[in-house]
Amino acid sequence: MRKKRPDFILLFTILALVLSGLIMILSASSIKAEQLFSNSYYFFNNQLKYLVVAVIISLVIYKFKYEKLKNLAPYLLLIALGSLILVLIPGVGRMAGGSRRWLPLGPISFQPSEFAKFTLVIYLAAYIAKNKEQMKKFKEGILPPIIVIALMAFLILMEPDLGTAVTLSAVAAAMIFVGGIKIFLFLILGVSATLISFAAIFSEAYRRERLLTFLNPWQDPLDSGYHIIQSLLALGSGGLFGVGAGNSHQKFLYLPEPGTDFIFAVLGEEFGLIGTLFVISLYFVLTWRGLRIAARVDDPFASMLAVGITSMIVIQALINMAVVTSLMPVTGITLPLISYGGSSLVINLTALALLLNISCYVKG
Repeated sequence: MRKKRPDFILLFTILALVLSGLIMILSASSIKAEQLFSNSYYFFNNQLKYLVVAVIISLVIYKFKYEKLKNLAPYLLLIALGSLILVLIPGVGRMAGGSRRWLPLGPISFQPSEFAKFTLVIYLAAYIAKNKEQMKKFKEGILPPIIVIALMAFLILMEPDLGTAVTLSAVAAAMIFVGGIKIFLFLILGVSATLISFAAIFSEAYRRERLLTFLNPWQDPLDSGYHIIQSLLALGSGGLFGVGAGNSHQKFLYLPEPGTDFIFAVLGEEFGLIGTLFVISLYFVLTWRGLRIAARVDDPFASMLAVGITSMIVIQALINMAVVTSLMPVTGITLPLISYGGSSLVINLTALALLLNISCYVKG
């Protein structure tokens, strides 16, 4: 099929999310940046640098023949697994906040789990497209990808990073479901994954504490419940229209991680319910256009890529917003395209550039 113009609604939605992210990082991270680096623009400037890299890579991916990724999928998977192993090696992976999640690459740090999510989407899209008729079977169909998913999730869990492991598993589940797995098998896998998640939670004291805090954050408002209480105070203070851009009180070192995990709370405080609904609507449009592309492209590989990329962005966004609004325990998941984070920005924009690439081949 001849390549057409990209989905401009999707393109402008992506641009709106990126612009919203830059505005919020400039505001939400300024006080922490001033405290840590004596430069209130430190995180904002870093995000701009990563954005330049992300745009360059995205332009290359947009022009790239996406069909080639099908043959590259096994090699990308090996690179992702290798990087997940490397980051766990003391002296190689960089520790921060009690987790070993970053690989230093000269002046920058790279987060292998972000690359692993995108790589898993490519691998599953290639596998499902090739084995569409086998997906209803266990041994010949879904067992190989389950092994890969479990291995990736385990390596990420070892960092430790339960939130990313859960997100990765949820994205994989969405793709396998769309790929044609039997409902009975899907339910068995879902129950098994849930039991494993609870086992992982109760195996570590701090995870158990987070779960108990989620049930009643006011039981310990100055320690375990502090994060979510400050987040709810920020959201509640915003009201309908917010306190105004740059006028957040919670970012003055009351709210932990105001530029990353809890940036949505600062957004709600400064721009109110209207601002949060605007961002939620952008994710809704992204979901609509992504699934529309998946439904209208003839190539099964491209269709599954569209499902995976859309799921990768939206599921993480839903988890982040659920945490910030106290609908889920705290997981340490950032808000895609909005929160500060170089690896996340580069990977997510690259994935969305691939989605725009695929949108050029839709019917109608």
